[in-house]
Amino acid sequence: MTSSVWHPFTQHGLGEPVPLVERAGGALLHMADGQAVIDAISSWWVTTHGHCHPRIMAAIADQAQKLDQMIFAGWTHQPAEDVAAGLRAIMPESLTRVFFSDSGSTAVEVALKMALGYWHARGETRHRIVVMEHSYHGDTIGAMSVGARGVFNQPYEPLLFDVARIPFPAAGAEQDTLDALEAFCGAPGTAALIVEPLVLGAGGMLVYAPETLAAMHAICARHGVLFLADEVMTGWGRTGTLLACEQAGVTPDVLCLSKGLTGGAVPLAVTMASEPIFEAHWSTDRAKMFFHSSSYTANPIACAAANANLAIWREEPVRDRVAALAGKQAAWLEKLGQFCHFDNARTLGTIAALDLKTSGEGGYLDTLAPRLMAFFRERGVLLRPLGNTVYVMPPYCITDEQLGDVWNAIGEAVISF
Repeated sequence: MTSSVWHPFTQHGLGEPVPLVERAGGALLHMADGQAVIDAISSWWVTTHGHCHPRIMAAIADQAQKLDQMIFAGWTHQPAEDVAAGLRAIMPESLTRVFFSDSGSTAVEVALKMALGYWHARGETRHRIVVMEHSYHGDTIGAMSVGARGVFNQPYEPLLFDVARIPFPAAGAEQDTLDALEAFCGAPGTAALIVEPLVLGAGGMLVYAPETLAAMHAICARHGVLFLADEVMTGWGRTGTLLACEQAGVTPDVLCLSKGLTGGAVPLAVTMASEPIFEAHWSTDRAKMFFHSSSYTANPIACAAANANLAIWREEPVRDRVAALAGKQAAWLEKLGQFCHFDNARTLGTIAALDLKTSGEGGYLDTLAPRLMAFFRERGVLLRPLGNTVYVMPPYCITDEQLGDVWNAIGEAVISF
């Protein structure tokens, strides 16, 4: 039967297979044809503790019998109140306000609107948003505007607003980034800087130093420019700490969280803000409220999943699992480097990446990527290279044997391609 589904980031004209997944558990996806596939990218970076984690599934089932959905404008429910309290307990102390949405892109949209609303409420004309080269913050209009421009968003260019761009702080060129940021922050009209802390995900798993992130934060603070941290991918242990910002000793003015917020089970996002940003929108005038919402804001079932995730972080040795996986990732990358040649090997916490040489132009649309995906799929491994960049970002529950199978498949690919 021909499917009517239009898949994301998929060129259906190429006729590439679209495998059917029937169920999942831990780090394994079980296919309709009986094959078990190791999910080495956490199903697009969302699954932290493993698929169908019993505590999260039980919380979802229990909540589904009590309250499924309700309007959140002017109403509340206990699962949302518990999520907010749980986040306050483990996130930076100055992030006092929790605004719910339903995806990483919308969390970013909310952050941008909060930043602009803050300056508007203060009566200051600050509209410029500063972004980093190669960044990615989502696929809604505002999120695309603050991301890298190119084939991803070229057709929608008329909808995107202008931003100021600073270069990626590549090793040895960090000062260029800091100088550019200093110039923009020192100029009139700059409202905020938005960054992916320590690693740019869709941009190619590009890693930069915590010292650079700290210096960027200091520049913003010196000029009164808001610092927005998009930790949608980097949060929840991916970089080795709960938040990537921790490694730089940085507390943002606004923090975006999603993906691992529910352990990856169901969609939910939050944008956490400092008290001054909330207070700028506080008024007895209804015209000055923060105008943003969606139908499924703080969905109770999603909040139940988030509360189960927070309980897992509180009660189980998640940080030890993260540290152990980080060590294994680094060891495998080093071992592979002793037998195969590749470029730019890098690890950051549980994330490991390497670049393969290519005869193409490189970048996301390099023809090497689909060939690599097919190669890995045949070996029972889900990897989705970013052009010629192969990265591994598995759930924290992955077994040593499963991780070995992933890296052995990569080793075959390095030799074969």
